[in-house]
Amino acid sequence: MESADPAHVAEPGLVVLDITAADEATAQTVMHDLEQCWATSGTSPVRRRPGKPGVSVRVYADVRRPGSLPDVPDEPWFG
Repeated sequence: MESADPAHVAEPGLVVLDITAADEATAQTVMHDLEQCWATSGTSPVRRRPGKPGVSVRVYADVRRPGSLPDVPDEPWFG
């Protein structure tokens, strides 16, 4: 993927995430899960590059701002 624009990482808390996954469904799941945790640029187009395995996607996020994850109880949800 191309280099990140300096404006997208101009201050602490801003990140550019380049994700490579085996398939489009996996990449879409990862983007959805990131949206639950942080404010993101949303679902981006998935790219396939000739001669490269899998698919790639770029997501911009602000880890200072919460995503759309509902409030999590203090007790663990797993058994």
